[in-house]
Amino acid sequence: MAYLIDTDIIIYSLRGDRSVQQWFFDNQTIPKFISVITYGELIYGAKKSAHPTKNIATTNRIAELFPIIDINRGIIEVFADLKTKLELAGTKIGDMDLMIAATAIYMNLSLVTNNARHFSRIEDLQVEDWRKKNE
Repeated sequence: MAYLIDTDIIIYSLRGDRSVQQWFFDNQTIPKFISVITYGELIYGAKKSAHPTKNIATTNRIAELFPIIDINRGIIEVFADLKTKLELAGTKIGDMDLMIAATAIYMNLSLVTNNARHFSRIEDLQVEDWRKKNE
């Protein structure tokens, strides 16, 4: 299994979270990707930060380390199915998070996030929370 790394996990790693950094180290041989949505969220955060030049450079380095998965027709179809099912069940998840989940499902990746409870409402999504594993 390969991993799709959610935005929050990248941020925890950048802030020095030991359990997340340990999981990156322990799983260094397993392929890891980020969604174009995560890349966008990181760029947005960098641009609005107190040190945009430095943080944009960091985000560009992250994009070199983790291949970015662009949104394609298949991901959009999974997104539409997920959104429909959740709305019919009376449950909503934001479109950006649904797009990340759809990417993981379509690409058969395990989503690594600190927001496992939030994403657990999505059927067929494999979720791991690296922050809780080593606490």
